Amino acid sequence: MSKPSISPVKWEPPKATEAEPPSNLPLLNVLPVPGTGPEDVVFLDDALVTGLDDGRIIKVSLDGWRIEVIADTQGRPLGIESHPDGRVVVCDAIKGLLAVDPGTGQIETLVPVGQENLRVCNNAAVADDGTIFFSDSSQRFELEHWTADLLEHSGTGRLLRRTPDGSVDVMAAGLQFANGVALTAEHVVVAQTGQYSLDRVRLDTGRMDPWITNLPAFPDNISTGDDGLVWVAMASARKTALDGLPSKVPALRKVIWALPEALHPKPDTLIWTRAYDTEGRVAQEFFGRHERFFMVTGVRVAGGRVAMGSLNTTSIAWFDVPGAAPR
Repeated sequence: MSKPSISPVKWEPPKATEAEPPSNLPLLNVLPVPGTGPEDVVFLDDALVTGLDDGRIIKVSLDGWRIEVIADTQGRPLGIESHPDGRVVVCDAIKGLLAVDPGTGQIETLVPVGQENLRVCNNAAVADDGTIFFSDSSQRFELEHWTADLLEHSGTGRLLRRTPDGSVDVMAAGLQFANGVALTAEHVVVAQTGQYSLDRVRLDTGRMDPWITNLPAFPDNISTGDDGLVWVAMASARKTALDGLPSKVPALRKVIWALPEALHPKPDTLIWTRAYDTEGRVAQEFFGRHERFFMVTGVRVAGGRVAMGSLNTTSIAWFDVPGAAPR
């Protein structure tokens, strides 16, 4: 795919006010996978399910010894969610919104790419009645050129909803690289990676309001844990190339985009995840570094365990929350 052109817009990012926290990462269980880019994870039958960049959906035991291929989307799976009917919902950047039967490998396309102008299906959250809320990251760029969307800052991401009868509607538009999606009792929360924010849409009225603003890092996938907290995968600390002078001078971002890929700003090799309560207070935060796992792009919490995926590694990982009682 040829490199697309960008038309950057001027914007004023919020001034970063938080430094990196001290390292407090518990003992990490790193599980190698037979492929690249396991972006997200979900617990299933005392194991973890993730997707690889070649389209395979795999199930990995928590000790890492058993790996089973349960399906192949032949696309690029990103977000992975549990459906109340026992299937696994897969956000596939090439194929669209899918439902996978982990027992048979059968795949149902719920919303194909192109329907409702869906372009980059990224992450989802599923309600008890089977309603699926999912993000479409960009109307301008394919997944391969996600950094172009951040540099351009044109804000074409969306939050969509698919009801059990198959109807699809747009809940919010104009988002800066719409990414992670999570559900609380009254809201659906969506991460705007390019805005360093989490925003909430009321389930009863559809009104969208800012919730967590000026994050110290790029938020990626998010999820609601069985502890009731909204957990955020913090993929990388913020970058001067986006926050500094280039944010105010669009031509400089054109120059950055024209540089060879090797010279583009790179994500940090760190592990960072944070959890918020319904009042928007930080309730948990884990930070550190590991030579075999970094760039957390997906996070899932159940039974006192935190599991993580990464777009940039060949591993998934999990750890026990200190002091948490097994559920």
